[in-house]
Amino acid sequence: MVHLWVRAESRPNEDRVGITPEGVRDLIRRGFRVTVEESPRRVIPTADYRAAGASIAPEGSWPEAPVDAIVFGLKELPEDGSPLMHRHIMFGHAFKGQPAGQDLLRRFREGGGRLYDLEYLLDDNGRRLAAFGYWAGYAGAAVTLKAWAAQHRGEICPPVGTYPDKDALATELRAELDGTGLPRPRAIVIGARGRVGSGASDLCAEVGVRVTKWDMAETAHGGPFPEILLHEVFLNCILAQPGCPVFVPESAVNPGRALTAIGDIACDPTSAFNPVRVYDRTTTWDAPVLRVAEHPPLDVMAIDNLPSMLPRESSLDYAAQLLPVLRALDAIETGPWGRAADICDTHLKGLAP
Repeated sequence: MVHLWVRAESRPNEDRVGITPEGVRDLIRRGFRVTVEESPRRVIPTADYRAAGASIAPEGSWPEAPVDAIVFGLKELPEDGSPLMHRHIMFGHAFKGQPAGQDLLRRFREGGGRLYDLEYLLDDNGRRLAAFGYWAGYAGAAVTLKAWAAQHRGEICPPVGTYPDKDALATELRAELDGTGLPRPRAIVIGARGRVGSGASDLCAEVGVRVTKWDMAETAHGGPFPEILLHEVFLNCILAQPGCPVFVPESAVNPGRALTAIGDIACDPTSAFNPVRVYDRTTTWDAPVLRVAEHPPLDVMAIDNLPSMLPRESSLDYAAQLLPVLRALDAIETGPWGRAADICDTHLKGLAP
């Protein structure tokens, strides 16, 4: 019997969840055992999971879960250095040389566990089977445009929070843009054909921002890309990968540009493949942007859990995509799960002492 243990998220401002009560009910009907930890922040109440048949465990109790349980969460584990003996499903951010990711892999090596990274859960053609990308793009474009509006108030982007739905976010943003008394900025979206780019483009359209849509054909020559500097807003919507061109070089902080707001929605600033070279760390809900130049200003938005600004919509969407894959956990050594395991094992073998 597969035992899926849904842990509470420990990261601040993380209200999402990767499975709904309906999904829990579906898995239990198929013979799974499901445990859900209590959480005061999760967008779906714990009582709904109890009603669906899940066992309920205290928040943060997953380290004491049975060793054969598969622990399922979304974002980071507490960075306490403890060995990890369980199999974990989550976004590990560990396979591109990220320093924190290397520490995470060492914990798996020490404990004998394994990481099934949701970013690397792929179909036979190498496409991701489930992603939060659309809502990351939608929210990331919104925060970047908030930063642009704040510049024209003589400010820097204030803290952001959660919204009950996308309409509430768009309504607030539209008022902020109107309040500048200026025409809408021009935005360029790279990765416009993907999930993230679609979400970013849709948000821009909803608030009246014109979008130049670029994808692989427009970036195939490898750069440089002076067109980016001619737009007031740049939204990077592609994941950093080996061979990724540099879209924004270090020299972009110099004067002589229209660009004043960058949304690095696929943010991976500590990766060697980072295509936005004017910043070196992620931003937060409390401080959504880094100001990397002053005259004219240049702000970079690089929040790495953007979909949690719209936790209900993003959770329901993601859970619907992932449920068919979770049903296959009873064959975890094969198919997408087997491929994810192989990726983890390869990185564990190559890990420095």
